[in-house]
This record gives sequence, C-alpha cells and structure tokens, in this order.
Amino acid sequence: MNEPGQVLDIAGLRRSCAQCSLQVLCLPATIGHDDIERLDRIVLNRRPLQRGETLFRIGQPLGSLFVAREGAFKTIAMDAEGGTQVIGFHLPGELMGLDALGEGRHGCSAEALTHANVCEVPLSQLEHVAAQVPGLQHQLLRIIGQGINRDQTHIEMLGRRNAQERMAIFLHQLSERYRALGRPADKFLLPMSREDIASYLGLVIETVSRTLGKMQDEGIIAVSGRELRILDSAKLDGVVHQGTVRRSEKL
Repeated sequence: MNEPGQVLDIAGLRRSCAQCSLQVLCLPATIGHDDIERLDRIVLNRRPLQRGETLFRIGQPLGSLFVAREGAFKTIAMDAEGGTQVIGFHLPGELMGLDALGEGRHGCSAEALTHANVCEVPLSQLEHVAAQVPGLQHQLLRIIGQGINRDQTHIEMLGRRNAQERMAIFLHQLSERYRALGRPADKFLLPMSREDIASYLGLVIETVSRTLGKMQDEGIIAVSGRELRILDSAKLDGVVHQGTVRRSEKL
C-alpha cells in the first residue's frame, strides 16, 4: 500500500481499464492507494459506441460524468429554429458531461466521432468519494476550470475575422490538449470531419479545406487525410497571436 501523500505510479494506473480512465480525475492529484480503489469501484464500463451514436442528449438529466477510454466525441448545441452547431470536441481521457452541472440537465448532445469505449462515473457516488478525498475535489475544480478556458478560447476564436487565425487557434489548442494527455503534440489525427471543423469555427467547409491547404503551402502544417503534423510551431504561434496584437493596436 502506498504511504499517505505518495504519488501513485502512472504506468501502474494505466494497466487497468477503469484506472486508465480515472487518471483524468486522480492525476496529478496526490491520493493514496485506498482512495484510488474506492474511486475505481464506482466506475461503470459502458457498451462500445459506434461512430454517430449519442452518449447523452440535450435535456437529459445529469446522472453521470463520462471518460472515453478510446475514441473521440463532439458536442452539439441546437438553436430555437432547430439549427445545430458543434461547440466542442472531446479527446480520449477527457471528462464529458460537465455542461449539466449548473442546471442539472445537459445543454448539448454528445456524439461519437469514431468507435469509442466509455467509462461512466455516477455523479452521486463521485460526490460521496470526493467529499472524503480533498485531492480529488481539487482535481475536479481544475478540470472544470480547463473546460471554462476552452469555452473562452472558442468565443475568442469566433471573434477573429481571419479564417487562418481561427484555424491556427484550433490546431494550437488541439496540440496542447494532446500534450496534456501524454500524446504527441506535433503529430496527431483529426477525429472530426472537415464539416465538423467548419461548424465549430463558424466557417464553410470550402474555407476550411482552403485554409488547411494554405497553411500547408506555407510550411506550417502537413495534412494527409486526417493525419496532421505541425511542421513549424513558431509560425503557428505567430498566426495565433497576430490577431491579438492587431486588436490591441486598435485600442
């Protein structure tokens, strides 16, 4: 058994399917072995989802939070006229369902972008465990804060007039999220379609394809199907920040 305050071995956690999902909650929080086991016991393994299947729907009561062991998801909002917009993407290892914490019902739907395996964490049991594990409470707040930051970045991105700036922010953020999950940040798959990217960025699909092509011609990225490589991170950062500089000069 680990001594109190000792950091658990990440590789050991990843050997268990449930614990692999739990690392988003438990790490980097410093909690003991007994607490990990208590959290492990409340996780439910759900059936696999196929591409296009829905994990939760708009208006559905909040019962659980979810973590994809594998596969990716998009979240979709609907306006009063029935129009839809992609408002987020969720990668393997990221927590889903936080949108319902305020109202108790989901304000968006989550749909699998690929074949996916998901672990379910019943909220009532999670709250019980979190009340007894201060490190877990801290990590939950940290995850909620990260979600708020992504929402703010999305709003900022939609305010950019330049399509290349929007795309650069999107790719930069995606890269950083892969890095945070312990995956390569300069070479990754885009699990979403060009149409999904267009909806998320507030562009048309032709503009998305044209912008990716332009960034490839400029040597910033290389795209092959859904595989994307960042060739020049400095140039990518430059595009991300040029809009911020331009707006500050107008103030």
